[in-house]
Amino acid sequence: MQINRKHTVIYDTDPGVDDAMALYFALAHPDINLIGITTTFGNVTVEQAAKNALYLCAIAGRSEIPVTQGVSQPRVKHAEAPPDFIHGADGLGNLPSRQSTSNTLEPRSSAQFIVDTARKYPGEVSVVAVGPLGNLARALELEPELPTLLRKVVVMGGTVLEPGNVSPVAEANIWNDPHAADLVFGAGFKLTMVGLDVTHRVILPLALFERIAKHHKQPATDTLLHAVAFYSHFYSALHPQVAKVHGCFGHDVLAFLALTQPELFTCESGRVRVATEGLAQGQTILKRSPADYPQQGWGNDVPETSVCMQVEADACVRQIEAVLMRDGLKTH
Repeated sequence: MQINRKHTVIYDTDPGVDDAMALYFALAHPDINLIGITTTFGNVTVEQAAKNALYLCAIAGRSEIPVTQGVSQPRVKHAEAPPDFIHGADGLGNLPSRQSTSNTLEPRSSAQFIVDTARKYPGEVSVVAVGPLGNLARALELEPELPTLLRKVVVMGGTVLEPGNVSPVAEANIWNDPHAADLVFGAGFKLTMVGLDVTHRVILPLALFERIAKHHKQPATDTLLHAVAFYSHFYSALHPQVAKVHGCFGHDVLAFLALTQPELFTCESGRVRVATEGLAQGQTILKRSPADYPQQGWGNDVPETSVCMQVEADACVRQIEAVLMRDGLKTH
C-alpha cells in the first residue's frame, strides 16, 4: 500500500448516487490516494452499499481498492427504510443491467479496517465519511486513540442554519444514527463538517455529467450519468432552483473538495453536539456564542469542529468538472 500523494484517504460511504459521484472524483483527483472503502447502511442497506462500492470500483478499473462491509443499523434508534425514491432501489438509479465483476469484499469489518490502517500509518490517513457515522463510532470503541492516529476526518452531514432534509432541523446522515454522530463529534478528531449549509449552494447540472460521459465513453461514466439522471429528476421536482438547471445537489463530493481545496469554504470553529431524542433528533447544534451556558454538555471537554458555512459554488462546479474530465478516471 503506497502512501505517496498529498491526501491518503479511507472513504466511508453508503453508495448512493452522490456517493458514486464523490468516489469517481476521488479516483480521478491527482492529489488523492484512495486506499480503502468502508461501507455502511444509509442510502441503501449495507449489503447493497458494499455491492455498489465493489461494482463502481470494478467498472472504473480499480478492483485493487479494498472494500469492507460495516455497520448495518443505528446504535440506538430504529433503522429507517432506505430512500429508494431518491437513489433508486439499487442506490444507483435502478441500473437496467450490471457487468459481471470479480472483485470481492475484504474480510475485515469496516471499523477494524479503519483502526488497522490508522495504526499502520499513524498521522497519514484521513477519513472522508459521507454516510451515517457508525463505522467511525465502532472504530473508536476498538481504538480510543484513533483521533490521534488519523490525520483528519471530513464528514458530509449535518446543518446549522439551512433547513434539514429529513426534519426541519436534521440532515439525513446524522439523523440516521444520531448517537454515533454525537460520539464522533465529541471524540477529538481534527474534524471538518460539510453540511447542508454549503451543499445546498452547489447545484450540478445533468448536462455536466452528459459532457463527462461523452468525453470518456467508459462504463464508469455511463453508469454515473444514468444514476445522476435519476437523482436529478428527484431534486428538480423538489427544488425550483435545481429545476432551473435540471440537476442535483452534489452533497458528498463537497467533502472531498473541502479536503483538497479548503480555501473554497468559509468555516466557523465551535463545539458541535447532536440531539439524539425527540423532535430535534439528528440536529447538529453548533455553539456559536462564547457564553458559559448553564446547560450541561457544552464545556471545555467538548472538542471544536470546523463547520463549513459558506462556499464558492461556481468554483466548486468548475473544479468538479475539471477533475471528472481527467484521463485518470478512464478504465484500464
